Amino acid sequence: MADFICSQCQKPVADPEKNLWVCDACGNHSRLGWQQRLSITADQGSFNEFDSGMKSGNPIEFPDYEKKITELMKNCETSEAVVTGRCTIKGFPAVIGIMDSRFMMASMGSVVGEKITRAIEYATANKLPAIVFSASGGARMQEGIISLMQMAKTSGAVARHTDAGQLYISVITDPTTGGVTASFAMLGDIILAEPGVTLGFAGKRVIQDTIGAVLPDRFQTSEFVHEHGFVDAVYHRKELPDMLAKIIALHGYKGGQ
Repeated sequence: MADFICSQCQKPVADPEKNLWVCDACGNHSRLGWQQRLSITADQGSFNEFDSGMKSGNPIEFPDYEKKITELMKNCETSEAVVTGRCTIKGFPAVIGIMDSRFMMASMGSVVGEKITRAIEYATANKLPAIVFSASGGARMQEGIISLMQMAKTSGAVARHTDAGQLYISVITDPTTGGVTASFAMLGDIILAEPGVTLGFAGKRVIQDTIGAVLPDRFQTSEFVHEHGFVDAVYHRKELPDMLAKIIALHGYKGGQ
């Protein structure tokens, strides 16, 4: 089997699955596909997927869009850039959503927005905590204004979940930008992030050109955003499942091993 090479320091990672795809040398948290994220988060065999056959249309007749979607469905083993479902985490029932950056950089189009909305609404109706692992380049340009509408729809679902007294945890992974940052990713009752994540709305160069100032080197990293109060905590990947279970328990949900 070919060596797994760290995308940051370019050194091989020994036994990447055991190390949760985190580099021994520099601590870089490599991007995960939805299958990897699910395997290290949910209890084995507990996941039941929602809306697995939901597939994007082509609302603005973008050239070759259907062909691209079909290719990605095969390569990523999923119908869209987010996988949602019900699972248990350390014995606690929860609804989970996992964005996969391999699928058009997990850009949010109509199906991504609909699946996340439906998952959160299921959590609300069944009085379950909702957890979304975000990773996105933003809204999906191939669906035009339809993609932008998903920001309001997902935000509305989160608001109703909160009004019903239920818990929503947002977990920021690399990268989380654009319209996803401007909607459900930053609306968590508790917002967690992995180390070294790129987190922001517009790109650094765009902001610098707009305000006419040089921004800090660590600008738009999860650590910088945490220091400035927009993320509650930054955790190593190996710590996240236990922390999620603790947070769920603290909010009065039943379960646990």
